[in-house]
Amino acid sequence: MRRPCYKTGSADNVHREIQGSHGENGRRMPPEIKPIVKIITFALSVMLFQSCGSKKNELQLVKFGGLAQGTTYAVTYYDSAGVNYHADIDTILKNIDQSLSWYQPQSVLSRVNRNDTSVIPDRYFLDMLNKSLEISEMTNGAFDVTVAPLVSAWGFGLSNRERMTKKTVDSLLQLVHYRYVAFDGKKIIKKYPGVKIDFNAIAQGYTVDVISEFLESKGIQNYLVELGGEVRGKGRKMNGALWNIGIEKPADSNRLDHRMIQAILRLENRSVATSGSYRKFYIENGIRYSHTIDPSTGYPVRHSTLSVTVVAATCADADAYATALMVMGMEEGKKFLSKHPELQAYFLYSDSADGLKSYMTDGLNDLISE
Repeated sequence: MRRPCYKTGSADNVHREIQGSHGENGRRMPPEIKPIVKIITFALSVMLFQSCGSKKNELQLVKFGGLAQGTTYAVTYYDSAGVNYHADIDTILKNIDQSLSWYQPQSVLSRVNRNDTSVIPDRYFLDMLNKSLEISEMTNGAFDVTVAPLVSAWGFGLSNRERMTKKTVDSLLQLVHYRYVAFDGKKIIKKYPGVKIDFNAIAQGYTVDVISEFLESKGIQNYLVELGGEVRGKGRKMNGALWNIGIEKPADSNRLDHRMIQAILRLENRSVATSGSYRKFYIENGIRYSHTIDPSTGYPVRHSTLSVTVVAATCADADAYATALMVMGMEEGKKFLSKHPELQAYFLYSDSADGLKSYMTDGLNDLISE
């Protein structure tokens, strides 16, 4: 269900777990894979662990994966009975698509965007709307669930940069504001018919949370769930080690064999998501700028932050706040984070003198090694 939101361009972001301390999101599938907001600058890759055997009374390793929301997903967990919940999780993924997919014409989201007054929002849709409006308010609109018209107009990779006039941008801005949508207890209310809701900047993180909560309902306490680069981990591996997540080092090539690890994040009972677009950028005065659209101005941001990794309690929060911080940029992002100690962030940014540089919040000092 990925489509462009704040960012435009394309990149694969595959958060995966890494063994040891080494190892190896755009938004939209094929067609929805996330080649945009999530355009994720960082790629996480999971070198799925070796089986730990199936002795009586010993936790058994279960792992599986597949395709969903235009990207890949991977689920790894330890279960005393060794039960495989692959089919159940595929059903969850299908149900979420039927609710939140921008591309399925009969999804709840598509029907709301067509102003179908007969549609009844389901649990997934209302969860996403409520969380999106909450984070929009918290970030003063840096995260905005109605920004889709602007991103569509700019085009993937800002392909329409030369054709976007002030008149066009100003016209589209009239349809963009998170306060233009609400739920009155029965139906979704939009201020203008042309307002479009798009959950691409949060839906994959939310889906990771739904899968994780399903596993916990089955008594599973040690797991790692990844979808399109968004990750949630609980407990530890069988040997007591934390889940190791690799943060990709920026490179000017999209080739997988050119990707290298910038840093290792040790994850325990937390979620991680990244947003950025250093594979799709433009250069001005020696500085690389990401293709991130600011919902308040309607134009690409004018700062040099290339990507942000956020660590939070839930993956939906990590996903949405990563997007918001990409819009804010590092300096404004630091001010915001100083008021929200429940969030931690790792920034990569471009400097005309020193090239690529990184910054992390204090709470990550003991969790990240570069």
